[in-house]
Amino acid sequence: MIVFRGVFASLVTPFAGGEVDEGSLERLAARCLDGGAAGLVALGTTGEAALLTPDERIRVLSVCRTVCDEYGVPLIAGAGAMGTAAAIAEARESFLADALLVVVPYYLRPSDDGVVEHFAAVASSVKMPVIAYNVPYRTGKRLAAETLLRVLDVVAGIKHCPGAIDDDTLALLAADTGKPVLAGDDAYLYPMMRLGASGGVTASACLAPGAFAELARSWDERGRELHGALLPLVDALFAEPSPSVLKACLAELGVIDDPAVRAPLRAPRPENVERALKALP
Repeated sequence: MIVFRGVFASLVTPFAGGEVDEGSLERLAARCLDGGAAGLVALGTTGEAALLTPDERIRVLSVCRTVCDEYGVPLIAGAGAMGTAAAIAEARESFLADALLVVVPYYLRPSDDGVVEHFAAVASSVKMPVIAYNVPYRTGKRLAAETLLRVLDVVAGIKHCPGAIDDDTLALLAADTGKPVLAGDDAYLYPMMRLGASGGVTASACLAPGAFAELARSWDERGRELHGALLPLVDALFAEPSPSVLKACLAELGVIDDPAVRAPLRAPRPENVERALKALP
C-alpha cells in the first residue's frame, strides 16, 4: 500500500539536442531521493508532459521506475486528458507507475457531475491508485468543496492547487476524510500541512530537496523558519512560466546538462535565475 505522505518531487524532463536526456533525468531523480523526497512525480506540468510524444513518455517513466525501485519509493505519473476516453487510454499507458495523477478535465469545463463521473471512470479502468489533480487556474474549472469531497469518494487522494488558502481548501481539509490531500502550490506546502494535508507535490524540491523534505517534517518553530526562508526561492522559480527558471538553475548547478524547454515555453530572464540561485538555502 502506498503512503502519500511527505514531499514528492515533481521532476523536470531534461532535453539534450531536442531529445529526452535520460542521463540527466536519472541524476536528478536520484538527487531528489537522496535529499529525502518521499517519492517522484514524472510527467506532470513541471515535466512538460503535454509536449512529449508517447514514446518519450515511456522513456521518462522507464528511467524513473528504475530509480524508484533502487530507492524503494513510489513513482507517480501524470496523466489525464480533456476527454474521458483519452484519459483512460493515457492512464493505461502509464503502467510503469505506482499511482496516477489525473488532472481535472480542462478547457471544456464540464459540469460537476461530469467531473465526478470522469474520475470514477478513470479510477475503475486501472488497478493502481488515482490521485485527482485539482488546478483551476490551469484547467478553467473550479470545484467547490462539496464536489472535491465527491471526487475523493471515487479516487485515492487529491492534489489540491487552488492558488490560495480559500474557503474550499479549509472545508476540504477540515472534512478529515482519511484520504490524502497533497498540496500542489509550493508556497502553500507548510500552511496546508498544518491544516491537515498529508504532504505535497513540489517542483521546487528538484532544486532544494533536503529543505523541502525537512519542511514537510517540521511542525515547530523550525518549520515556520523554513517556510519563510523558502518563499523567496519559490517566488523566483515561478516568476516565469514553469519550468524555465527551474531548469536553468538545475543546469547552472550541473544537475542536468541543458536548460532547454520546448516551445511555446522559452528561456528565462537571467535575473530570475540569479535571484533563485541566491535564494537557495
